[in-house]
Amino acid sequence: MNQQSSFKEFMSNRFVRAILLSGLFLQLGIWVRNFSVLLFVMEQTNEDPFAVSLISVAEFAPIFIFSLIGGTFADRWKPKKTMIWCDLLSALSVFLVLFTLLFATWKVVFFAMLISSILSQFSQPSGMKLFKLHVPESQLQMGMSIYQTIIALFVILGPVIGAFVFQQFGIELSIAITGIMFILSAGVLTFLPKDRVEEKKEVETTVLEEFAQGFKYVKKNKFLTILGANFFVAGLAIGLIQPLGIFIVTEQLNMDKEFIQWFMAINGVAMIIGGGIALALSKKVTPIRMLAAGMIVNAVMISIIGYSEIVWLSLTAQFFTGLMLPAIQISISTMILQNAEEAFVGRVNGIMTPLFMGGMVLMMSLAGLLKALIGLGFSYQLSAFFMVIGVLFILPFVLDRPMRGKVTPGVKMLK
Repeated sequence: MNQQSSFKEFMSNRFVRAILLSGLFLQLGIWVRNFSVLLFVMEQTNEDPFAVSLISVAEFAPIFIFSLIGGTFADRWKPKKTMIWCDLLSALSVFLVLFTLLFATWKVVFFAMLISSILSQFSQPSGMKLFKLHVPESQLQMGMSIYQTIIALFVILGPVIGAFVFQQFGIELSIAITGIMFILSAGVLTFLPKDRVEEKKEVETTVLEEFAQGFKYVKKNKFLTILGANFFVAGLAIGLIQPLGIFIVTEQLNMDKEFIQWFMAINGVAMIIGGGIALALSKKVTPIRMLAAGMIVNAVMISIIGYSEIVWLSLTAQFFTGLMLPAIQISISTMILQNAEEAFVGRVNGIMTPLFMGGMVLMMSLAGLLKALIGLGFSYQLSAFFMVIGVLFILPFVLDRPMRGKVTPGVKMLK
């Protein structure tokens, strides 16, 4: 009953309703864009691994480059206004890409990924800042769980919708739908509570000074520093296999490329179940232990997918990978919010994300080359190895029940 009333209280929050509806529109647009671009590029290049890996680079490289800048500005700018403008500018960029696509080379589709990915680096930390402002700390883990459930739903629905739109109507309509969804998201965000009027600081700081303060803040916190190392190797693990999933389907399982939508759908079903389990365990298991458990299970399952040539075994491993993914994502988001003061949320998020994305982009760039050099199966074993290394980084905190050691003033201990 207590959890039920807490959920009702959470959903009665005006901020929560608006941010979740905005997330629905964004997820729909992003999945239509991502999946239609994937199928379009594979058609245009005759399934060239290098071209397929470039899609992921175009989507994730800006995250590495712009995340820290976006996090710094998120701590300076009004978060609601920042998010609305980012969605509107994303929509404008998508329509410009659509216009160019009608008259120029097909390669312009990469810019649809690139520009909206850059803008999301200003919007996403602003959303985290608003979560810190408008959601009580006791409900943060619940909020992250529900948001991850929405993402899981679109892991199932997104590929099916994206493939259907692309196959029925082509790349132009797919890109147009993405732009419309960004506009709808911006409209919903206008219902967020007004931005708080910040008191003027006695001494004004420059962007570069605030940028440097963010690094000092993380450096003084032992937990955040080690968590950053964990993020980096996790990025290496995920980045290596991110562009290779399509080849597991076509080469190792000998299925048509369209089968990937069902391969991903089972992952999404598992994510929904995993989100519910993570929510139920959130009061009993600390986020750091959730993170470790999720990474260990994922290491085993990635290894199995890399070796398996049996469809049911690969789907089972894919299911368990999805089952643990919410535990990883929820624990990461919760720990950042719990261990950073409001004034530094954007910058902490902006420092952590490039560590993860830097590793991810590095390995995505090399994924096609590694596949050619060492093979698909061994690439997956290398990814599993990186996951294990990530667990070893955080193991002292997993084994140490109360987190001892100095932390930055104002930063809370792990709960």
